[in-house]
Amino acid sequence: MENLRQKVFLKYQLSKDKQNLCQVLDLQAQNLDGRLSADETRSEGFVTVQHTMESLENICGSYGHMLAFEQGQLVAYALVMLKTYAHSIPVLEPMFRQINRLTYRGESLRDQPYLVMGQICVDKAHRGSGVFKELYHQMARHLSPYFSFVITEVATRNPRSIRAHQKVGFQTIHQFKDATDDWQIILWDWQNKK
Repeated sequence: MENLRQKVFLKYQLSKDKQNLCQVLDLQAQNLDGRLSADETRSEGFVTVQHTMESLENICGSYGHMLAFEQGQLVAYALVMLKTYAHSIPVLEPMFRQINRLTYRGESLRDQPYLVMGQICVDKAHRGSGVFKELYHQMARHLSPYFSFVITEVATRNPRSIRAHQKVGFQTIHQFKDATDDWQIILWDWQNKK
């Protein structure tokens, strides 16, 4: 019954203004890898990149980021990052280099219309309620007319996130290691959504 209550009372929308983005930055700060204990990162998951207002405004182009609100308070977000902004966040450049070398279903991803989910975060009080999955489904509803895939990377030491993405329909298409972590590049094919 709790899961149903969460879905009914949450409002999903694309970001509209700086006030939305300020709330994203606040929720992000609460869940940064370096600010959580080792036990919390293992059990609850974490986010890696600390964005600025400028980067949040730019990386999504004109599309906006997918947000979930409860009574006006942000409880979750999924950041949209267009491949044209691959060089704007240096720590994500290795991911884009890897993606652009990969093929999917026999075609180069570099040439495909994809977007990157730049980061997803759910407030602790709303984890396990279905908001993670619904964020992605709302993202697909709004953005699948323009993009064939959503791609992201997840640190292999973040098994909670890997499992959650698999439940949405993501599949691992590549693994690699860079200076910061071991990563799985995962893809959700919006042309063949589950």
